[in-house]
Amino acid sequence: MRRIHRHGVHSLRAKLTAANVALLALGIVLATAVSLMGMRHYLLGQVDTGLTRMRDSVGSARLTLRQIDSLSVLSVVSDRLVSRVPDGEDTGTRPAPDSIFTAVDGRGAALTLFGVEPTGAQRGLAESVHDPGALAADADPHDVSVHGDTYRVTAARLPDGTYILLATSTEALHRGIAKALKLDLAVGTLLLALLACLTLFSVRRRMRPLEDMVETSSAIAEGDLTRRVPSSHHPTQEVEQLRLALNSMLHQVETAYRTRERSATQLRRFVADASHELRTPLSAIRGYLQLYEQGMLVEPQERRRAWDRMNGEVDRMGRLVDELLMLARLDQRPELRLRGVDVSALVRDSAQDLRAQQPGRPVTVEAEGAVVVRADESGLRQVLGNLVANVRTHTSAEVPVRLGVERVDGVVRLSVRDEGPGLAAEDAARVFDRFFRAGGGAGSGLGLAIVQGVVEAHGGEVGVRTAPGEGLTVTVTLPVRPAEPA
Repeated sequence: MRRIHRHGVHSLRAKLTAANVALLALGIVLATAVSLMGMRHYLLGQVDTGLTRMRDSVGSARLTLRQIDSLSVLSVVSDRLVSRVPDGEDTGTRPAPDSIFTAVDGRGAALTLFGVEPTGAQRGLAESVHDPGALAADADPHDVSVHGDTYRVTAARLPDGTYILLATSTEALHRGIAKALKLDLAVGTLLLALLACLTLFSVRRRMRPLEDMVETSSAIAEGDLTRRVPSSHHPTQEVEQLRLALNSMLHQVETAYRTRERSATQLRRFVADASHELRTPLSAIRGYLQLYEQGMLVEPQERRRAWDRMNGEVDRMGRLVDELLMLARLDQRPELRLRGVDVSALVRDSAQDLRAQQPGRPVTVEAEGAVVVRADESGLRQVLGNLVANVRTHTSAEVPVRLGVERVDGVVRLSVRDEGPGLAAEDAARVFDRFFRAGGGAGSGLGLAIVQGVVEAHGGEVGVRTAPGEGLTVTVTLPVRPAEPA
């Protein structure tokens, strides 16, 4: 499973790298296209400007072709502008001229100029221009192809109806653009390769926390619930938030798992203890019934004693079942009937009950004035009754008992203290466990468990303070106004 997760991380890394490279490639292509188009537009503008000036100069002179031909001053111009390729030579063996100057008639046929027959380049230019009149009327030069080479051409109309064609080669311009394109592609390819390497390195480092999360999840799936995702050296905000959320979730999962295991263990022990506690009275009742069935209870006194014993075991089993039912209801968080309750009055009532049951026991009450809390009165009475019954059951009748209640820092603290033998530390740690009886004493072992359940249902806490020979003090802390249930 770990290998599958790692493969997923690698795939995500590759996708991020490919996305970055694709975006940069798109940016390079767009930038290159825009720059090359701008450069071509600028260079063609320069060429067109030169051709337009020459056309305007020829047109403004208002000379006929004969006048131009008769001007010997233009011989120098003819040497510069006329193609250097002699007539009849193979134009494919010589480089194309940079500029071509030729005269054509209205039908576009090349004419003799300066006493020189038209060259191949001049005839090619004349053939490429199908309508010299339309070209002369257009303000912008046009693109033409002369023997496979590209030119920008414009035309000027002379007063005698002939036309002068002026052309400038754009091959150098296109070669420059091609070189610039190759350079841009080479630099762009280098940048893409560099970006791919940097992205792989950066994504690998940034996604290391995700790999740690995968390893942690795999370890937890294998049973190590204590594993957590470690913090990275250079965390990003989102990854750090994910790490904290995942660790929080793992902590809750571990807590829930431990709680479930502990609850399952307690449930198994509870069922075993309940079965044991119920088996004892049932065995006694079954034994007396078998004696009666076999006719061994002959004397009326024996039958009365057996009857009393069976009734006692039935009462004991009934109390045990009632306490188990109460604990089950407490585990289900029952709805409490909350109202104002004077805890001092409850303490004094419990003290009076204890004095009535054991007149010889010294009982002290520390409860002056009314201490009112919002609570379930029957639940608090049962708490005090169980605490007093615990003292009555596990201490001798002459051991002093002190019951007290006070309001401290917004809470009500109720305490029941005896001066009996006390408990060892290991017994005090289990005093609230169900069916726990220190030293195998009397009782069902559910009284203090019920006390804890009722107090926690009110949002309070219960604790003990004891030591061997120092007695036992049970302290119940209740909020004055418990939180309303959701």
